[in-house]
Amino acid sequence: MLLLIPGPVTTRPEVRQAMAQDIAPWDNDFRPLYVDARRRVLEIARGDPAVHAALCLQGCGHFAVEAAIRTFMPVGGRILVPMAGAYSERMVKLANEAGRVAVPLKVDPDLPVSAQAVAAALAADPTISHVGLVYNETGTGVVHDPAPVGAAIRAAGRRLILDAVSAFGALPLDVGAQPELDAVVFTSNKCLECLPGLSFTVARIDRLEACLGQAGSWSFDLADVYANYKRSPGGFRFTPPVQVLAAFVTALDLFDAEGGQAARLARYRANADALYDGAIAIGLVPYLAREMQGPVVMNIHAPADPAWSLQGFVDALKRRGFLISNFYNTPQPSFRVGCIGAIGPDDMKNFVVAVDEALIEMGIRNRMPGQKAA
Repeated sequence: MLLLIPGPVTTRPEVRQAMAQDIAPWDNDFRPLYVDARRRVLEIARGDPAVHAALCLQGCGHFAVEAAIRTFMPVGGRILVPMAGAYSERMVKLANEAGRVAVPLKVDPDLPVSAQAVAAALAADPTISHVGLVYNETGTGVVHDPAPVGAAIRAAGRRLILDAVSAFGALPLDVGAQPELDAVVFTSNKCLECLPGLSFTVARIDRLEACLGQAGSWSFDLADVYANYKRSPGGFRFTPPVQVLAAFVTALDLFDAEGGQAARLARYRANADALYDGAIAIGLVPYLAREMQGPVVMNIHAPADPAWSLQGFVDALKRRGFLISNFYNTPQPSFRVGCIGAIGPDDMKNFVVAVDEALIEMGIRNRMPGQKAA
């Protein structure tokens, strides 16, 4: 079964096999493994170990996003969030529930976030200290490049928290070139092609040291995580998913062997191109214009046919060896397909064949869009 969702992703057998061992997180054989994983993550982010630290929490990407908001913003602090899709909506919720104040910025979710719009919003409200940006919005498939947006934030003297959960390891990032970045957060189970259980943050050391004790949560205090690293470089504060970390090191080995970020991005782009072209060839319509389509996830308009059923379609694909999301993320119904994980363009071509067969099996005659979301 291939997981064609934007995480958890299909993984290599070597990664899964690396989990098949019992490990003690406080054992001296484990500590160097953890230190090495943090070092390698920092290298992927192009961070300077004298300036940046790679931190790790147990759990999903939302844990790291909340931790970054709590750590680097005081209670009552204001964060501008361009409303680019489902994950920016979640950032707003996380900020508000943490006692910080989210300031939504209305943007077109089908277009990249405009640096000029962010600059204008910051100029209009000097009380905003941070911007929260989602690098790759998996609800839509649109990429929101943090470099130009970050430049506008830097020019305004504000700070950036970057949700790169579904971007890190594939889309380019240079934290050293963006000193306005307080934190970039991501997980083990997306473009680094490991399993769920670990969330990571790359953050500036000076900001971590300045913000110690501000989080209002021991579990989600990244400054305390960093302080613990200084005392015990190979140790977690609380019990980690050690088997996942062992698998993560194997996944990093495979990442390096493939050629790193550039090679992974090239493969994902080839996957997305194969899917885009294949969808059109069988009479379906991708949700985004080709020039807006990112390489991580693609939405394809659901057919405007009375026989259409998303769950029925998902079940038909599952019988053919492919699993996709069974919920709508877009205003008009569309099915979402992940282009990431241990898959290649041939897998995407085979998936298109399965889609065609599934639609025929369901009795779909009209494959064009038009139906409104329920």
